[in-house]
Amino acid sequence: MKRRKWDPKTKAMIVLQGLKGKSIVDLCNEHQISQTQYYLWREQFLANMQKAFINDEHGEKILLKENDRLKQAVGELHLKLEKTKLVVEMKRKESELIAERNSTLV
Repeated sequence: MKRRKWDPKTKAMIVLQGLKGKSIVDLCNEHQISQTQYYLWREQFLANMQKAFINDEHGEKILLKENDRLKQAVGELHLKLEKTKLVVEMKRKESELIAERNSTLV
């Protein structure tokens, strides 16, 4: 059989059809997979199905904490940028004043 890459959604759909009672032989022929492949996918699916019901509050808390850290970093960088703009503007004005003073002295 031709070697292909299957995305997780398609694998799950095929396994669910088998679990719902569709003939495994017909299912494998329809999708051009071996029965061994189907049973491997089924075992993987059944071993991981409890993850669909896990409340991932811990993962969400980690993401929220990281989000806050990044917002803080962006805020600090924004302030640094504004400060740099002010310094550049002050230096420019200072240069203009010096140039103006020098031109009036000549």
